[in-house]
Amino acid sequence: MQKKVSLAVVVMSLLSGCASVTMESKDKSDMAKQFAAPAADKAGLYIYRTGFVGGALKKDVWLDGACVGETAPDIFFYETVAGGEHKISTESEFSPNDLVLKVENGQNYFIRQYIKLGVFVGGAGLEVVDAAKGKEEVAKLALATKGNCSK
Repeated sequence: MQKKVSLAVVVMSLLSGCASVTMESKDKSDMAKQFAAPAADKAGLYIYRTGFVGGALKKDVWLDGACVGETAPDIFFYETVAGGEHKISTESEFSPNDLVLKVENGQNYFIRQYIKLGVFVGGAGLEVVDAAKGKEEVAKLALATKGNCSK
């Protein structure tokens, strides 16, 4: 009985609650959500998290080994990078999950972080989303402040 109760508490904490992170101003968020093409020598990366699952969890995101920030539900980050190959990583249960993405200058890319159940704590993964879906999802989110990774 005790094990069932403990398991239920763990599952509920993963499915509910709401982590919070420091947010940018509404003006900065609205400007980023105009989805303007980046400078001709850069590509834009929208890294975002939606969803209810794992609402109490914060998960770090890194770009080429540098901290982008901690995610919480319904937030996004916007980064510009030079064209070429880049590694986006997210904190997971036992080790980081990496996504390697080749980007072209002048284009925007959308990367969704999702939470998945783990053995002890929820993990996270990353997926590339097409521009139409990415714009639709990011338009509903708020821009988070960069930095503040926990590790």
